[in-house]
Amino acid sequence: MAYLQEVRLSVEEAEAIRLKDLEGLEQEECAQKMNISRTTFARVLGLGRQKMADALLNGKSIRIEGGNFEMTVRRFRCDNGHEWNVPFEVMVESPPQFCPTCSTTSIMTLWPRVPGCYGDGQGKRRRRGRNW
Repeated sequence: MAYLQEVRLSVEEAEAIRLKDLEGLEQEECAQKMNISRTTFARVLGLGRQKMADALLNGKSIRIEGGNFEMTVRRFRCDNGHEWNVPFEVMVESPPQFCPTCSTTSIMTLWPRVPGCYGDGQGKRRRRGRNW
């Protein structure tokens, strides 16, 4: 049985790609969010992009592992104004379907914002640069 080769991407490399390529932030903003220097960010981003290209073009799987990171909570608000936090571990098992105070199912994410999800505050916007 043949096994799929894999590329190992560090959590920092994946986060650099997410901030720059998915969020569309400038490198200075990305570096600040990751609490590293801009030159270090550029190096981490370059390594991550090189590994992603290898996986994409050579049919390899991607494993994200290792690194220094902190799991965060996610904050929600219902249409009735109630707010609450949900720890990452709970989010993985069962994301909230209703407000724990009033039971309405009309809820949205406040923090951290999730691109493309209801309540992300982004709407439609034009990106600078190439449209590839």
